[in-house]
Amino acid sequence: MTTSFGDPVLSGFRPDPSVCRVGSDYYLVTSSFEWFPGLPVFHSRDLVSWRRLGSALDRPSQLDLDGCEPSRGLFAPTIRHHDGLFHLVCTLMDGPGHFVVTATDPAGPWSEPYWLEGEGFDPSLFFDDGPDGDGRAWFTASRVRDESAGLTEIWMREYLPLERRLTGPEYVLWSGSHPAARWAEAPHLYRIDGTYLLLTAEGGTDVDHSVVAARADRVTGPYEGAPDNPVLPPVPKGPVTCTGHADLVQTPYGDWRAVLLGVRPGSALGRETFLSRVAWHDGWPSFSPVEHKGLPRPLRDDFATLAPDWSTLRTPRAPFWTTGDGLRLKLRPERLGDFTTPSLLVRPQEQPDCDVSTELRFAPAAPGEQAGLAVVVDDDAHLLLLRTTEGLVLRQGHGVLIRVPLSPGPVRLGVRIRGFRHTFVHAAPDGPWQELATVEATFLTPLFTGVQLGLYATADGHPSTNQAHFPWFDITYPN
Repeated sequence: MTTSFGDPVLSGFRPDPSVCRVGSDYYLVTSSFEWFPGLPVFHSRDLVSWRRLGSALDRPSQLDLDGCEPSRGLFAPTIRHHDGLFHLVCTLMDGPGHFVVTATDPAGPWSEPYWLEGEGFDPSLFFDDGPDGDGRAWFTASRVRDESAGLTEIWMREYLPLERRLTGPEYVLWSGSHPAARWAEAPHLYRIDGTYLLLTAEGGTDVDHSVVAARADRVTGPYEGAPDNPVLPPVPKGPVTCTGHADLVQTPYGDWRAVLLGVRPGSALGRETFLSRVAWHDGWPSFSPVEHKGLPRPLRDDFATLAPDWSTLRTPRAPFWTTGDGLRLKLRPERLGDFTTPSLLVRPQEQPDCDVSTELRFAPAAPGEQAGLAVVVDDDAHLLLLRTTEGLVLRQGHGVLIRVPLSPGPVRLGVRIRGFRHTFVHAAPDGPWQELATVEATFLTPLFTGVQLGLYATADGHPSTNQAHFPWFDITYPN
């Protein structure tokens, strides 16, 4: 087994992947935490090239993220297909908990949530179909037994797919590969060659992250761990680390693959989605990561519409943007850092090195009015290059790093990102770039999410009718 990964198949903030296949089509979802719309959905024919279809939770009625703290919100979804219907389960942390949404088309629309009983996080569904299955469906999740020690257990109840609810007794399936195992989570069940396989993550989602396997003759257990657990051991060093949270899928040709998360150190991209081949030895899975070289995707967005990759922080109760003639953001009292929904639109940074730029047409009409370019992890960790009544300001969180005068009229704003090194620049619409400042932004290291790049406007606590106009937004790559 090799632990040398190629590039991610989904770059940037794409953690906790789950995948299913219908015919020759693969569908994948990832976590989205405090960002809206929730639970991005992707489609592929080869498991390498993915196209964003939309999001499962794209209506405010489906998802209330008001007051959601950073790296909380939507944890670890699972997508499955059964009897012509897609079922997607997830957990809204610090909210009502587990839920399921369904759709006949993964591009949507998806149903309103059906809330499910039970504690914990990282839910999954297993449909015991096939010639040797009994046709029943099961819901599994992880829950904490001792948070200070990182001790968890995997529990299960029967799921009624027509009624979208749980029923019957609860079964505890697993608590880890050894008595002191930490953070047994991300459970997925499969029936392979007449045997039930339980795949989990273990060790926490940092450099001790791993994949663990167990199997049983009956779905309710008892489960016996693989003799060589973890079947994908921790990768503490290298170009890709923190690998785990795997989900298996069988191709139309009968072989097996897995999607899983990993981290490229030296940048703030966070947890990304990688692909692995899966072989079988004595009935146990063995992972051989797929080596491939992904090509960066330059972006030129003129905002004819709002593309699916753009997100807002928490649930917007009404649109604060318009498109068609570039992007226009309303200046509202809400501010980034106030745990609200500011006038902020962002998309994931997909490569460690990139150049980001936009044009801003905006005249501040009152003190506090400001708009510009945003590099954001969350409410607390961000960099903002803004036009204000005092000129051009570079902010780190609530603090001002530098302020320079700026003539009235349109201005181009940019940032050159090389790992954690962020060089901010500005220019007249037809003039050369002028360097403003360089920030060693190691504070942008995310917990569960990743750096996102975008556009921001605020009236800083005051009402306003002003707008900021961004005719275009670019992301390009050096070399």
